[in-house]
Amino acid sequence: MKLGVVLPHNEIGNDAGAIRAYAQGIEALGAQHLLVYDHVLGADANRPGGWRGMYDSQVAFHEPLTFLSFVAGVTQSIELVTTVMILPQRQTALVAKQAAELQILSDNRFRLGVGTGWNKIEYEALGVPFKNRGNRQAEQVELLRKLWQEDVFSFDGDFHTVNAAGINPRPSRDIPIWFGGSAKRLLARCARQGNGWMPLMGANQAAADAIAYLKETRARLGLPWESFGIQAQAQFAGGSPERWAGHFQKWRNLGATHMAFATHNAEPTNVDGHLKRLENYFQIIRELTAGAA
Repeated sequence: MKLGVVLPHNEIGNDAGAIRAYAQGIEALGAQHLLVYDHVLGADANRPGGWRGMYDSQVAFHEPLTFLSFVAGVTQSIELVTTVMILPQRQTALVAKQAAELQILSDNRFRLGVGTGWNKIEYEALGVPFKNRGNRQAEQVELLRKLWQEDVFSFDGDFHTVNAAGINPRPSRDIPIWFGGSAKRLLARCARQGNGWMPLMGANQAAADAIAYLKETRARLGLPWESFGIQAQAQFAGGSPERWAGHFQKWRNLGATHMAFATHNAEPTNVDGHLKRLENYFQIIRELTAGAA
């Protein structure tokens, strides 16, 4: 498995120098990819009626494409990944343009992870209907690839219209699109349109069932499995060397191709502290894999 890192979005802060040190530090440790979460807005926890979402307005999220553009400029090799961008609440042609630019300037290091989201407040503020977001996402992925691959074209979909137009410049290499989520309809879409899957679950029976379904669906569609990726994640918080090694082994047995380590939501620390946590995890996993070789 390729080893990577989850950005500690709510703890990395806003100091450009610290963020540069973090990005260069994880690359120096040998991290092969950096995952960045995405939310545009957070709700006020004290709003009328209260708020029961997974995060609120006090939780910081860096805008992923802008953030990864900065990281691209201060690193050399690490893969840059959105995990996951809430695609249906964004304008498709603009995402295509921004993603193409990031792919060009990073020398083809960008991977686009997409999701549909759950927060109606974001959709409302961004002027996009919450309903039919899954169907919108499917059409968006189709249109994104046409915008990246074709000079000019026309497109008449249920949600998008392009009349003899295209983006310029376009990337020299296709941008991989991986899907996040676990609903059956999402998994079917992922198998049909995706280059990989980004589960938000443990290495359990539900994950095994989802992977089996993805594999069966791609086989039925005549699509290869060997090039399809699975992005797992591990958590520093509440873990131990034994638990991390066991967790990694379970995901490897399920066929995961990537593992990213999240260092936030534990005791407060600084950039050096996050890097030390990563160093310890990488050492444990490398010793594990070396012993199994």
